[in-house]
Amino acid sequence: MKICFVLNDIETEKNGTSVALMCMAHQRGHEVYAMGVGDFNFHHDSPISINATTVPKNTKTKSPAKFLEALQGSKARKKQLDSTKLDVLFIRNNPTEEVGREWAEQAGVAFGRMIQQQDVLVLNDAYALSHAFIDKLYFEELPQEIKPDSIITRDKDQLLDFWEKQNKKMVLKPLEGSGGQDVYLIDKHEKNVNQIIEHLISQGYVIAQEFLPAVKDGDVRVLLLNGKVMEKDGEKAIIRRVAGEGEFRSNFALGATADSSDLTPEMQRIVDLTAPKLIRDGLFFVGLDIVKDKLIEINVLSPGGMEHFKDIGLPPFTDYVIEAIERKVEYKNTYKGQLSNRTLATME
Repeated sequence: MKICFVLNDIETEKNGTSVALMCMAHQRGHEVYAMGVGDFNFHHDSPISINATTVPKNTKTKSPAKFLEALQGSKARKKQLDSTKLDVLFIRNNPTEEVGREWAEQAGVAFGRMIQQQDVLVLNDAYALSHAFIDKLYFEELPQEIKPDSIITRDKDQLLDFWEKQNKKMVLKPLEGSGGQDVYLIDKHEKNVNQIIEHLISQGYVIAQEFLPAVKDGDVRVLLLNGKVMEKDGEKAIIRRVAGEGEFRSNFALGATADSSDLTPEMQRIVDLTAPKLIRDGLFFVGLDIVKDKLIEINVLSPGGMEHFKDIGLPPFTDYVIEAIERKVEYKNTYKGQLSNRTLATME
């Protein structure tokens, strides 16, 4: 199959989950292309084209690191590609990392919708991504019983009132953001409450969440495919992220370390209540962040963490993901227009 991965920018891409998936697709003999969100070209009387970068099929890439080296090096080949010739467009760029490039934040999803209309399989479903673009707001559509208490507002008084009701202990973060940036634990000892709130409000909407004491043990990232926890050889795609000393944010970008975790009944309950909506909406690959019995975040745009699986003895799971995409392409070719992109996106 011909598969193209939409990244923020090829030159700045790090060796993470997207690269691992590209490497596996390359190793399985597929035509693998990469592009940045600035590499779409539209003209009204022709299909959308993309400025694609590819690694020649005969290039030896024994590891994701070697694949990335080839993709960013002299072995890479540039070509303008008719998007209708693709079998799959996999949207993997992270809009929250587009600092100073506001034009790029929604470009991947917007062009993804247009390419989906050209009968190319788009994952996750581009219309679902549009709906869930602010994933913390999409999160609020899920059942309340699996979420911490929260409020989303730009009203300082309402945030202070929520803080009082939470016994002066809450987590504040921007509605749009990731990687643990601008996330604050506000307790009764915080002297700069007003300044922090005003700083966050100046950036946009703010979400205040109930503080969960169990976060001291880290949070658990559970990766779902087609609404189910990924499982291979008896191992599940689950990783505990343990915050560093003196830090409550469990983000790898902030120095968190990886640890193993079982799938508890509480986690399975969260998956069971979340999955029907994800399947209905066409969200193929999703990350759930869980603290004990509460879902604290959902990542539908660029779920990651797979690059850390080797650190805790888990299989890479990249073949699991690529095999699932191969099946979707087969279904699409077999049923010839009878199945919608949204249906195909979460079909097993």
